[in-house]
Formats: sequence, structure tokens, C-alpha cells
Amino acid sequence: MTENQKRHRRRRKKPFPAAFLLFIIVILAVICAVISAAAYYFSGGAAVDNDVTQYDNDGDEIEIPDWITVDLLPINEYSRPGEATDEIVGIVVHYVGNAGTSAEANRSYFAGLAVSGATYASSNFIIGLEGEIIMCVPLGEIAYCSNSRNSDTVSIECCHPDETGEFTDETYASLVKLCAWLSELYDLTPTEDIIRHYDVTGKLCPLWYVEHEDEWEVFKSEVAAAING
Repeated sequence: MTENQKRHRRRRKKPFPAAFLLFIIVILAVICAVISAAAYYFSGGAAVDNDVTQYDNDGDEIEIPDWITVDLLPINEYSRPGEATDEIVGIVVHYVGNAGTSAEANRSYFAGLAVSGATYASSNFIIGLEGEIIMCVPLGEIAYCSNSRNSDTVSIECCHPDETGEFTDETYASLVKLCAWLSELYDLTPTEDIIRHYDVTGKLCPLWYVEHEDEWEVFKSEVAAAING
């Protein structure tokens, strides 16, 4: 063997061990999964069909008013299980956990639970600070919002600007309008069949109407008046 051949042999690189190559492949797969999950979360979830046919207690198709934005969550274990409700016999009013947040931000949070799996939470509707209404879970499907009443009520989360929990005029007006429409749709009596989350579990939600019982009664009377008027 010549001297040049000896030097070339000494310089020849050893191949990477198979275990090292496998490690690199696994790391790249994890990075891709993280990127995909992040894209899913920040886009508000997977693409879904917002034209789902919805039915009332009698099995008649529901026509969703144009003042409601339908932006359904993807079906997933944590925020939209896709399970049918029982007969709807009530409406449960809530307020969102973070003051000053928008309806869209809360909808995105619910959608993100499909990835994070942090908890089980959602709502049929969210009403924003400017009165916008988003439908997140179709009528006739269970939303994870009202505990033992998930199966026989429609849930409404309301945004609020500060820690008092008082709704803006726009949020309040939309809540009255939405509750009146739902009461007519399901043949409910507003003064009896519209309740607070507090009435289900004792949780101080919606806070303003737990601390101001008289205003809660006024609200239900205004819903009844909206129906009769």
C-alpha cells in the first residue's frame, strides 16, 4: 500500500451509527408535530362545516338568523363531543372567565382545547363586548358549559369589560334578543326557564346577576316583553 493510499484511508469518515440517524428522524418528527399543532391552535381549529342542519325539539329544521355568526368548533373530545342533547327545556346564562376578552378570543380558546386537552369547556353561543353573537356548538349538540344541565339546556357565554362582571349595553341587548329567539324556538317561559350558571352549581356566574338579583329579574322580564312585543 502506497503512502497516499494510507493517508486516504486514515481520512475516510466513518458512517453515522444507525441509532443516531433514528434520533435525528424522531426529533424532526416532533418538530413537525409541534408546528402542526401550533398552526391548528392559532387558526382556531380544523376546518369544519358551518352549514350543519340543526333541529328543534319537534325535529323541525332550524333557520339560523343572520344576526348570528355560525363559526362551529371542530368535533373533538374536549369542547365539541358531537353528542346529541335531550329535549331542550332551558337556557343557562354564563359570563366568561377573563374580563375584557372578545367573543372571537373565547371561541379560539375553546377550539384550542382540541389540541391542548387542558380541560373540557365550550358553549353553544358567545356574545361579545360589541353585541356580536357567535355560535360555537350547534343547537341539539351538547356543549361543556353547564355541568349537570349540559344535556337539556342551551348555553350562552357573555363577555364583560371588567371584574364587576356587568355586561355592556350591546352585550345585554344581544342577550335579550338571543334569549327571546331561543325561548320562542323551544317554547320556553323566560321567567322560569332562563337560569344562571349559579342556579345549577352555586358558582358566582354570571357574577353581576348573582350579586344583583333584582336586575336578573328585570332581564328575564325584558326577554318576555321582547317575545310578546
